[in-house]
Amino acid sequence: MKKKPNNNSYILYSQSYISDFDFIYIQWMFLDYMEIKIQKVEDVKTPCYANPGDAGLDLYSAEELILKPGERKVVSTGVKMALPQGYEAQVRPKSGLAAKHGISVVNTPGTVDAGYRGVVGVILINHGQEDFSVEKNTKIAQMVINKVEYADIQEVESLEENYNIVNKNN
Repeated sequence: MKKKPNNNSYILYSQSYISDFDFIYIQWMFLDYMEIKIQKVEDVKTPCYANPGDAGLDLYSAEELILKPGERKVVSTGVKMALPQGYEAQVRPKSGLAAKHGISVVNTPGTVDAGYRGVVGVILINHGQEDFSVEKNTKIAQMVINKVEYADIQEVESLEENYNIVNKNN
């Protein structure tokens, strides 16, 4: 992880009044960043954060299609990426699309593993009552980058009693 460089941070702190937006922007400037390489295989928008401090990068459609009510389709984003080992990308629905049109991601969250190098696809489903038109470069999902913890599986003959479970017989 590395810090995003900013040579003007002292100017922002020297202001006597800082608006809420400026405060969020100042916090955003000092977040840790990791490099994620993106290869566009089609002429599409690059995944990006819509606002400072957002958790998810917006993903855009690389194709045009119609989703009929109850129908699901894999929608290409037109991008490949290389995540650092030890990280995953979770593909999640956009709340606005879900609330306004009933559009969601079938396998939410969808996982993109660090070793995957294919084009990222989003499995959209239309839970709404009307056809939904997906235009090229429409926001279709969001992608959150997460650190992955790896498990060391140990097969045992028995497990310790779980003291977190409430005994209903007492």
